[in-house]
Amino acid sequence: MEFYGERPDVDLTYSDVFLVPRRSGVTSRLDVDLAPGDGTPATLPIVSANMNSVTGARLAATLARRGGLGVLPQDMPLQGLDAAIRWVKDQPVVWDTPVVLPPESTVAEAARLLPATDGHGIVVAPSPASPEGLRIDEILGIVPATRLGTALPDARLGDLARGGITSIDADDVTSPRHAFDLIVGAEAETVCVLHHGFLVGTLSRRSALRSNIYRPAVDLDGRLSVAAAVGINGDVASKAQALAAAGVDVLVVDTAHGHQEGMLAALRTVAALDLGIPIAAGNIVTAEGVHDLVAAGADILKVGVGPGAMCTTRMMTAVGRPQFSAVLETAEAARLMGAHVWADGGVRYPRDVALALAAGAASVMIGSWFAGTIEAPGELQLDGQGRAYKESWGMASTKAVHERFGRLDPYELARKELFAEGISSSKIYLDPLRPGLEDLLDMITSGVRSSFTYAGAATVPDFHERARVGLQSAAGYEEGKALPVSW
Repeated sequence: MEFYGERPDVDLTYSDVFLVPRRSGVTSRLDVDLAPGDGTPATLPIVSANMNSVTGARLAATLARRGGLGVLPQDMPLQGLDAAIRWVKDQPVVWDTPVVLPPESTVAEAARLLPATDGHGIVVAPSPASPEGLRIDEILGIVPATRLGTALPDARLGDLARGGITSIDADDVTSPRHAFDLIVGAEAETVCVLHHGFLVGTLSRRSALRSNIYRPAVDLDGRLSVAAAVGINGDVASKAQALAAAGVDVLVVDTAHGHQEGMLAALRTVAALDLGIPIAAGNIVTAEGVHDLVAAGADILKVGVGPGAMCTTRMMTAVGRPQFSAVLETAEAARLMGAHVWADGGVRYPRDVALALAAGAASVMIGSWFAGTIEAPGELQLDGQGRAYKESWGMASTKAVHERFGRLDPYELARKELFAEGISSSKIYLDPLRPGLEDLLDMITSGVRSSFTYAGAATVPDFHERARVGLQSAAGYEEGKALPVSW
């Protein structure tokens, strides 16, 4: 990356900078390869944050199917982490994971999982009689998610599924385009996918189209990839070994202040296990932190202190650093040591993702933005105006402290509460136009692909070299925003 003019002496955040177009030979966004090249199986430079309100098994599987990497949070009990990893590994790579509800479920219950939106459906069937899963003769049908918006809340899904099952056979599908044509031919929006008479997934027109654009992130056995986080306290070695045995593809050693002795000791312990998977660690914001964590065994550095939407660290402690400069300095240091950087936090628009990559990040971690999606953990709720939202909270907040240390005696728990930081409850509204994770990925990656074409870069390493960044005033930033109404 180069600055358009002199390099400034002050630290910068994403709003302070912009990308300058330059001569380009990249003529199509589809000619751009967004694979991060950081030693992970990811084919997109997108990582979901290891926050309880952001990444669960469902979001991790959906993200991996489109090439990104989900990081399961360290607050999950080890047994729960093991089950989540194995569940992700069991999910279909080519097809969507079906949402299955019994016929006695109501529309109100279904609406807590899915909003009334195109491209989604609910398979209605009782619990499978066979350990292999649902047989075709057990499936009553698919209820399109849009039907939930017109049916009475107490209506039973079994009554809405009387139209029967619309399906395609997995063996008959020769390509994503062929699958799209089969769905169109069936005059359906979403269909069941069957193999040897058993349900193996669902597929919508939009999903079939996406399969031609995205490449899934898979392990050496062709299963969906997933990462998981561990803290720096307790028996780190045993937990890391258990996660590796469950099949995790990337291990993230995580704490709020990553440049500390406890982190270095934990990293040395995990690195000595020689698990054969990349180790990410953080969070840090300086080149000095990069040097020490890489020397202790980290392959990837998580960069960011204070930029997250749920984080109050800067206002509470004055600690942190503007994110663009933090990524720029750490990425330069990591490159010299053969390591990579994940830019963690502070992205609110696709432009911010592009700027993080321009600064040298291999991938960009997204938290609150993903918390407001169908696939994020938790049920959909409605506010007084009927708008759908999910709750999000900071990982150092009082709510997170209760989840993490709930088994402590009341005195010790009360003492930890005194030092809680971050927002305990925030409403993250679903975008009516982009309610699903994949909808956001479409928007983010289309913007980033265009950024690459403006820079004349066909790959992430090319973008690191060719990105040209200028400084702008607050008025310059405002000028770049579209107007929802005339002025």
